[in-house]
Amino acid sequence: MTIESKVKSVIADTINNLFNTSVAVDNILIQKTKKEFKGDYTLVVFPYVKFSGLNPEQTAKKIGENLINQQNIFTGYNVVKGFLNMELNDTLWIEHFRNNAHNEKYGYQNSSNTTIPVLVEYSSPNTNKPLHLGHIRNILLGYSIAKILEANGRKVVKVNIVNDRGIHICKSMLAYQLYGNGETPESSQIKGDHLVGKYYVIFDQAYKKEIAELIQAGKTKEEAEKQAPLMLKVQEMLRNWEAGDKETLALWETMNRWVYKGFDTTYKALGVDFDKIYYESDTYLLGKKEVENGLAKEIFYKKPDNSVWIDLTKDGLDEKVIQRADGTSLYITQDIGTSIKRHEEYGFDKMIYVVGNEQDYHFKVLFKILEKFGFDWAKGLFHCSYGMVELPEGKMKSREGTVIDADDLISEMIDISRQTTEELGKTEGFNEAEKEKLYQTVGLGALKYFILKVDPKKKMLFNPAESIDFHGNTGPFIQYTYARIKSILRKVDFDYSLPASIQINSKERELLKLIYEFEQTIIDAGTNYSPALIANYVYELAKEFNQYYHDYPILKEENEGVKKFRVNLVSFVSNIIKTSMKLLGVDVPEQM
Repeated sequence: MTIESKVKSVIADTINNLFNTSVAVDNILIQKTKKEFKGDYTLVVFPYVKFSGLNPEQTAKKIGENLINQQNIFTGYNVVKGFLNMELNDTLWIEHFRNNAHNEKYGYQNSSNTTIPVLVEYSSPNTNKPLHLGHIRNILLGYSIAKILEANGRKVVKVNIVNDRGIHICKSMLAYQLYGNGETPESSQIKGDHLVGKYYVIFDQAYKKEIAELIQAGKTKEEAEKQAPLMLKVQEMLRNWEAGDKETLALWETMNRWVYKGFDTTYKALGVDFDKIYYESDTYLLGKKEVENGLAKEIFYKKPDNSVWIDLTKDGLDEKVIQRADGTSLYITQDIGTSIKRHEEYGFDKMIYVVGNEQDYHFKVLFKILEKFGFDWAKGLFHCSYGMVELPEGKMKSREGTVIDADDLISEMIDISRQTTEELGKTEGFNEAEKEKLYQTVGLGALKYFILKVDPKKKMLFNPAESIDFHGNTGPFIQYTYARIKSILRKVDFDYSLPASIQINSKERELLKLIYEFEQTIIDAGTNYSPALIANYVYELAKEFNQYYHDYPILKEENEGVKKFRVNLVSFVSNIIKTSMKLLGVDVPEQM
């Protein structure tokens, strides 16, 4: 039984006895007491005024007076208007600590649902450009959400859908065909995905030049965009691809191989992986097949130009094109086919799409279409919508070549880590290999934590220099706290058995309360698909430990029983820090 359950049970009994009523335990609502007030949990008493016949403050006082008689649970209370703030007996926190201090899987939930998986889709790159800062937020969110769901007892399948076909991919291909002169990653010493991205930018520059020339010749902007020779050629290339033209397919396969090799290098550097990778080139035909089914079921309709649409105006949405007039498919087309294929393969009950908020409307349409197809599992589809990442300079644009490439950012983070760590003298006694490993651990930890500590729904501003700071709400601060605890524990030469009697001070009480909250934090993070809840929890824990470490001796404590308790306490804190950071995909150094 949790501490909250015990508290709610006693409160329900007290209210029922006092006011001769029958309030169910499940209807007792308590919350953590706000920091500005004294107490552990707060009861809102307004719902019980009708039973007491008293005003809210009198009702709260009467309940509090009766609760205080139960010394094994409550030791004090105070009333603020209609709110009853309750102080719990230290023995509750100590008992929880005794039961869990040596549990290496503390915080992880057991579940009977270990066979039906939840799918988490993240990354979803295009093969016309390298991964960039926006992808990094996507990848880190998806990977962390998968880890958090596993900690909540779910079987998770991590999936990726590679957008390896379509008009954007043909833009890079056409530019390479026209201007590449046989350049390869080997001949240019350019990473494969960066090389392909280079030609995506070249296409955009040449295309804009053609548009400007057509406008000067008297065309409207819309006419110029449609009639530009490069656009006509790229549309022809897409039709050739879908028709299976050998030359087009050969170029496509070659350039994709370059990109995949580059992606794999970046994923490895970020420490993420996937259980299954899907390719739109394999799934788009499934979507086209479902278009025919949708037409047969009159879910879709054709316009005179032969394009296929769905009318969702009665569902609060709009009309949406499902397939182009020339028969080529769109993202929505292949997403329909891919989702059906995935359910056939895995039989999932929930699927999380980690995709930026600019696609909010797209997923509303996709989910509604799948519901209209009659799939019950469509109710389990969820779009984990996140805000865009911006730099101090503003928004990034792939076509204009103004993005921050993931590889460049990772390298920059490691360089900043190297400089900062050396300036602070945190590599004393390290050999060169150990130093390099530490720079990478701290640099990537700073990047991951800085991004994940922000609520996914919020737009964020990323500043690399701010993220690597050994003070404040940063990854390096938490990593250093962990290393500090491990340094303490390496100096301990006795076993970790707990003393028979434990007395705690106010700082230890706060740490034990935070430790208790870890389990619920993991549950809440899984329910809300929010790694930020884990990140900000572990920051609070690290901050509380550092205040405790400053105020109280551990190794120099003379009372052996107190010393033994404190060693176990900080050991437990270090385990939770390590687990928390693992759920964020962040490594922690054993020393620094």
